[in-house]
Amino acid sequence: MTGRASLEAVGDRPALRLERRLAHSPERVWRAVTEPAELARWFPAAVTVDLRPGGAIEFTFEGEETPAVGEVLEADAPRVFAFSWNDDVLRWEISPEEDGCRLLFTHTFGRGEPAIARIAAGRTAAGWDSCLVALSASLDGEEYERPKDWVGPIEAYVEEFGLADGEVLETGDGKVIRFRRDLIWKPLDEAWALLAPEMAAGTILREEPPRLLELSLPRGGVVRWEFTHSALDGTMVEVTQTVPAGQEDVVPEVLRSRREKLKEFFAAAHGS
Repeated sequence: MTGRASLEAVGDRPALRLERRLAHSPERVWRAVTEPAELARWFPAAVTVDLRPGGAIEFTFEGEETPAVGEVLEADAPRVFAFSWNDDVLRWEISPEEDGCRLLFTHTFGRGEPAIARIAAGRTAAGWDSCLVALSASLDGEEYERPKDWVGPIEAYVEEFGLADGEVLETGDGKVIRFRRDLIWKPLDEAWALLAPEMAAGTILREEPPRLLELSLPRGGVVRWEFTHSALDGTMVEVTQTVPAGQEDVVPEVLRSRREKLKEFFAAAHGS
């Protein structure tokens, strides 16, 4: 049985929670999530693990020479397996049920400001959905073909988690509308090239390709696009638009318009 991921919190950290009911024993599922030969059947990286608390766990993805290294935090067979991956914590809990077991998976985002860490939840949820479908197929002895469409599932989670919504910030001179969106691993140069229509809509105040663009708008206000990229988090964009004092009545329309433009921008960035 499959179910949608939920975006929750562990302490003050954002966390994804996915639950599956599997028609297999806890011992069988434990092997599937801990043994490298079993992981190779459904997980998209080669894994080595020293299966004891404090032991090392390494992930080597296709095309990468240097593995990502984590630490085993819990290894209580066949109930709990938890480990760190970069600054995140991944936890597998297996509980027996009459016809098999319940698998509860939690991915807690551990790096940076919580509000920023949440931004990648859409892509991460879609990725784990695919992994757990592959895990279920492997346990059932079936073949699994990974989806070719990633944009659709990611956008669905972005909407579901409210990650496409903007926020209104108060300033002494009016309001600021802010959106933050995940662009996954899109190269900065390619994302920047998609700003040509935006540049034509205002007067450029500041231009620092491929990271920063500021424009003044004909009806007042300033729009700022800022791109960031890191090896761990990929590419993200923050878009702000100032709304001068006395023009607060346009805030709902600005929120709606910017939301739709960023949805189109994300789709264009990924060829959809």
